[in-house]
Amino acid sequence: MRCSVVALPVLAAATSVVAQAPRPGDDGKYTISSSGITAKFIPYGATLTNLFVKDKNGEDVDVVLGYDDINYYPEDPGHPVYNSIPGRYVNRIGKGKYTIDGTTYTTQLNDGSNTLHSGNNNWSYRVWNVTDFTKDSITFTVRDASNSSQGMLGLVKGQVTYSVSGSKWNIKMEATSPEAKTPLMLTHHTYFNLDAYKNPDTVKIWNHTLYMPYSKRYLVADDGALPTGKIGTAEPNSINDFASRPDLFLGHARSDPKFAGNCGGGGACEGYNGYFLIDDAPKDAAVVQLASAFSGIKADLRTDQPGVVIYSCNWMDGSANLKSTQGTKTNRKVVRSSCVAIEAQDYVDGINHPEWGRVDKQITGPGQAYTWESSWTFGNL
Repeated sequence: MRCSVVALPVLAAATSVVAQAPRPGDDGKYTISSSGITAKFIPYGATLTNLFVKDKNGEDVDVVLGYDDINYYPEDPGHPVYNSIPGRYVNRIGKGKYTIDGTTYTTQLNDGSNTLHSGNNNWSYRVWNVTDFTKDSITFTVRDASNSSQGMLGLVKGQVTYSVSGSKWNIKMEATSPEAKTPLMLTHHTYFNLDAYKNPDTVKIWNHTLYMPYSKRYLVADDGALPTGKIGTAEPNSINDFASRPDLFLGHARSDPKFAGNCGGGGACEGYNGYFLIDDAPKDAAVVQLASAFSGIKADLRTDQPGVVIYSCNWMDGSANLKSTQGTKTNRKVVRSSCVAIEAQDYVDGINHPEWGRVDKQITGPGQAYTWESSWTFGNL
């Protein structure tokens, strides 16, 4: 399956008014649960704050990053986009410019010479509305006024529904742009550490395995993590190979001299911050599997998107605290390369690369609707 932009009526749910707004729990979070999962959310960024799944011993483990204090999410100056939805156009826009119908628009430069996640007023900074809430699902909506993110013209109405069933967490997003053609590309920016930082031997993510059997190809990027336009193919056991076999550790190439600068940053970004294409995956196939032998947890991603971004948390500087549900007496901080963000989405900066054939998938206008759906299924090795 692939991201679809089809003719549909404007989403009524994005502007619906409920007589009595759903209320969070005493911790200020909205909790949904199933037999195998407990998930907690807040309206800021439509953010997932906690995700508890079963480890190999049947114990609940909180496998995503976040903060205990929900008031810190809007205060954190680093704003790592913990498990929220940036938008209306995620990842990078090269040089902060794009063109629609011959008109060039300029966006905020907030990532060097590029735009990241539509700028510093993207949807992960917004307080969303809770429009539906049950024991196993929650729906958030957002109204993004024209130019509220610089250069993003036209009203956009968006919504996300999170639901859980058994051991599966499902995410479904919809959005419309009823007034004008506009860039529209979403993702869920989920940060994982399947050990919950409890492994006494390491807090690094390199002991996790990553298997992407349909992702031999990747977008070649420059030093600022912006795609150059070239598409590379990872040879078996090369730095960017996670397709050749299922037992490759995230850190399998650490001995390669190029690993230390593989994601740019002037040679300071070790590991990964790039986009992998998903090619010829069977319908409903697991396209990514993240796993850890320490906790025994495995997580399988299914998505209708044509690729995923893998970011191995190079820029975490050790200043952020772990949640009380994570870590040990000695491991209390989010340090460099200690987590991995996995973000299903369309091609990065595809709006500026017509040679990839993704422009029409990344622009939505009146009479069209954008849809995105992914799920994570958790189990044990």
